[in-house]
Amino acid sequence: MLLPFNFQRDPYVILDFSASNPDLTPLPQQVASQSMLDLTDTSAFTDYVFGKLQTAGAKVGVGGYNEHRVIYRRSKHFQLTPNGEPAEPREIHLGIDLWANAGTPIFAPLKGTVHSFQDNAHFGDYGPTIILEHETPAGKLYSLYGHLTCESLRGLYEGKVVEAGEKFAEIGPFPENGDWPPHLHFQLITNMLGFQGDFPGVCSLTDREKFLAICPNPNALLNIPGL
Repeated sequence: MLLPFNFQRDPYVILDFSASNPDLTPLPQQVASQSMLDLTDTSAFTDYVFGKLQTAGAKVGVGGYNEHRVIYRRSKHFQLTPNGEPAEPREIHLGIDLWANAGTPIFAPLKGTVHSFQDNAHFGDYGPTIILEHETPAGKLYSLYGHLTCESLRGLYEGKVVEAGEKFAEIGPFPENGDWPPHLHFQLITNMLGFQGDFPGVCSLTDREKFLAICPNPNALLNIPGL
């Protein structure tokens, strides 16, 4: 269990943040100001997400792995290199998002240790982030948890043991969660590429195959029907 929801029993809604969602990409004849959600307004973005949940009678929204998204255009963070130079936009999502209320507890899906953690505080970034390291029969596996509360980082240290099923973090509110509608970004990684406390959760079209090869589908653990 990652969140306190049973995806075999509890209602959930799959959210689409690609260009095929007409709420995000207006038709050519439409006026953008009237038809397109202002994604830079996190309050309006949050109302949109949780309105979708309310309409569906669900407490959680899911989706995103390998999705070619338009929502990252809200932040320059996804259009620049770490040195601030212009780069190919990053728009391919490498994890699964679980959209739920701020304060929702997060439980470790596997036993592991804290690999690293930090607050990635750019607008549109992860905000507070924890990465766990797991020993599996196939070798080391890492799991990344983004958009947490600042409190989730308190008292952490590298090497701290986290038991399977143990609550170790909470979904954060905006703006402390990187200024996103409350949700958990959950990502699996087989090669950390030297990163500490951070790892790309979104990549460019050019790097898509490279990153998908080391970021397997998290639904292998979550088993959410329909994903």
